Amino acid sequence: MAEPGVETRTRSAVITARATASFEPVGRSVAAARAFVRDTLQGWGHPELVDDAVVLTSELVTNAVIHAGTSAEVLCLRSDDSIRVEVADRYPEREIPGQSGRSLGSPDRENGRGLLLCAALAHRWGVDYTPTRKHVWFHLDLPQRPVGTRSAGPVLPDALLPVTDSRVRVAVAQIDRGGAITAWNEHAGELFGYDSEHVVGKPLGDLAAWPHTPGIGTGLAEALRLSRWEGSYGIRCADGRVIPVYASHLRVRDAQGEPSTVCLLVREHERAVLQTPQRAAAEPGAENRTAADPFEVFIGSPAPDDLDGLLQRTVERARDMLDGDSAFLLLATDDETELEVRATTGLPAARQRFARVPVETGASRYGSARMPAVHEDLAAVPGAVPLLEGTGMRSVVTVPLKVEGRLTGSLGVAAELANRYSNEEALRLQFAADRIALAVESARLGELERLRRGSLSFLVEASDLLAGTLDRDQTLALMAQMTVPTLATWCAVYTIADQSSDPYLSYVLHEDEDRIDGLKDLLSSIAPPDPVPTPGARVWTAPGDAAHRAALTASVHALDHPTSPLSSGIDTTLATASAVAGETVVLPLVARNRVIGMLTLGRPSEDHFRQEILELAEDLSRRAALALDNARLYSERVAISQSLQRSLLPPGLPDIPGVEVDVIYRAAGEGNEVGGDFYDIFPIRDDVYGFAIGDVCGTGPEAAAVTGLARHALRLLAREGFGGPAVLERLNAAILDEGARSRFLTLLYGEMRPQSDGSAILKVVCAGHPLPLRLRPDGTVSSAAEPQPLLGVMEDLELYEETITLDPGDVLLCVTDGVTERREGTRMLGDDGLADVLKTCTGLTAGAVASRVLRAVERFAQAPASDDMAILAMRLHEPHDR
Repeated sequence: MAEPGVETRTRSAVITARATASFEPVGRSVAAARAFVRDTLQGWGHPELVDDAVVLTSELVTNAVIHAGTSAEVLCLRSDDSIRVEVADRYPEREIPGQSGRSLGSPDRENGRGLLLCAALAHRWGVDYTPTRKHVWFHLDLPQRPVGTRSAGPVLPDALLPVTDSRVRVAVAQIDRGGAITAWNEHAGELFGYDSEHVVGKPLGDLAAWPHTPGIGTGLAEALRLSRWEGSYGIRCADGRVIPVYASHLRVRDAQGEPSTVCLLVREHERAVLQTPQRAAAEPGAENRTAADPFEVFIGSPAPDDLDGLLQRTVERARDMLDGDSAFLLLATDDETELEVRATTGLPAARQRFARVPVETGASRYGSARMPAVHEDLAAVPGAVPLLEGTGMRSVVTVPLKVEGRLTGSLGVAAELANRYSNEEALRLQFAADRIALAVESARLGELERLRRGSLSFLVEASDLLAGTLDRDQTLALMAQMTVPTLATWCAVYTIADQSSDPYLSYVLHEDEDRIDGLKDLLSSIAPPDPVPTPGARVWTAPGDAAHRAALTASVHALDHPTSPLSSGIDTTLATASAVAGETVVLPLVARNRVIGMLTLGRPSEDHFRQEILELAEDLSRRAALALDNARLYSERVAISQSLQRSLLPPGLPDIPGVEVDVIYRAAGEGNEVGGDFYDIFPIRDDVYGFAIGDVCGTGPEAAAVTGLARHALRLLAREGFGGPAVLERLNAAILDEGARSRFLTLLYGEMRPQSDGSAILKVVCAGHPLPLRLRPDGTVSSAAEPQPLLGVMEDLELYEETITLDPGDVLLCVTDGVTERREGTRMLGDDGLADVLKTCTGLTAGAVASRVLRAVERFAQAPASDDMAILAMRLHEPHDR
């Protein structure tokens, strides 16, 4: 290898290809640089150099953007005999590693490893300096190939060649930037049953059955945007079947610069037609190169960054290693009692969605996932591997994944032929499993930590939303909306009013609003789940069974009576059956040691819930149950309070001959219909009517208690024949008898006797209350009484009665201090302000007068009223009103 710094650039070499990209000084730029170099070299047809080039680029870009904190530029050059990669940063500190006795660095250090790797992996490397930049470059020699070949493999015996159908069909589809199909070749029509005119213009996502976990891994849209992508997924055929395919995607652009993706597709068992060859063995003379990591030998370098990608790569490599037809990888739950399916290849798509199988399926060692096992013929031992039932697989080898003696998962490879595997294959697969077990467990723990952080954020937000309302219906809606679609595809909430009541279906939600009605009808037609208080999720099969029966009945009826009106609803029935075809679980809603309902979650099309999702749903159900019970208790409290408060209001207003009467009442405080202000109008005897308006000190229930005492005492004493002063003096004594519970009270009490000429005689006592105002037809406003001492303070009161005569057309306005003491900053409406408002009410009815006064009070200040208000308006008819 040449000494570093000796060569700056090979001038004589002919540059046949060039690619460059810039990256900002942020952490994600390292992964972007790796992808750029990988895609560039694969596009140039040199996959055998990708691993070394990506490793070196990753380290050098890390030094630039992380340690030096500058942007980085990556330049890839291809010549006739080598690949050159340059990484430039803006940190031109001159330091020539390897000179003056300096060490290249230690592999254990967090920085400085880039040049150490260059020395170990590159054929030539060096560092160039300019006043503003530093360039670190390395060369990787191209392998010698026969003329005209880009990649070559050894000559193999016919028996070892990949197996294909007698005629290999390669489907070609071109996808535009929006994901829609723009081209569809003849082989694609033969493979999948669609003519080009039926699929062109449709999104590829309508046909693709993409094995993707929400929130984790690469989705179809992301894969179509990558410059290159290879992998397995399914295509839904015209007859409804899903065919597993192996695909190779290439991102291209036309002459106008418009990008599109060319997708080459073959049947999964013919993947060798498209699959990129694995990295060739090291050439002779490479003994001095760094020893390969056993993990990278099996998985390939670089390993996928996410857990799902790592697991999918693992099952594909395991299947290829043992020349199998399918492979699967399961991860153990925390208690090591069950295994959860996390990645498969060559199996039906329904087997990919977190199905769970027990760790121990039998008494023998072959019935335990903790030991390697070889089943030469599954037909002889039905049920030995539950995951493979009904898949056509005959032989299987399974091995455990263990970390520090603890079972973390299980890896298996299966074949359609019997007697394909022996102990030799089990040893090979176990060796590979031992190489990847630690990496898989580390990735699983990393994913679990991300899920838990997300779960914590989800629960905090859910708690805030649930705590923000005490309305029962809104709480039910929030419960469902928080679970769909985050935790489940559909949700139903059952509530139980009391221990003797049956569960009632209170709320149903589906992520597709068009399916809500059908789902609600289905759940209403079956018995609700049993209200079991045992914590945790339990499987409920009744919805799926009922939907299956309904779909079968509808299908048979549609076949027998295709023109029947009932046949038109088969689509809804089948859609509902598909919606509940997956796993359905029930979680109890337990609050204050009582089951108050059930939260039901469901998935479609044989999907299964992840254990982490069920644990999160259980946490949510506990919070939701408490919020729902709080809403129930609050609703009951409000109903009782409102019933009691309504009993303190007058049952109605009497009809007084020749007099219009209207009242407006506003109680302060949420949920209070009656407070400290009160009013009453009642007949005393023939042609004599009592009226009162008062204000108890304070607001709320305590003031309302004195309100009830005052209103009922006034009616009782007045009908016993006592005059106004005597009525108020006895009420004063009754209030003082309450002791510490007593409240002082201002009260305007009067008796009205209408006269035959249209006038009315009033006898009035004003005990500390705002004075009543009299409005004459000419707009004159005056007080109608004199102030006297309030009630509930002194024992010996000397009150007197005033007599006034109201003429036809006069208005008597009585209010409480919530009206006159309305404030905005330092301003107050006051008695004068109320009189000014009343002057504008000439000619109005009693109701219009009361409404205008209320509007004036509300507009006087922006803030809501903080005190109770009562407005009583009485107007004598004028002659033309009669």
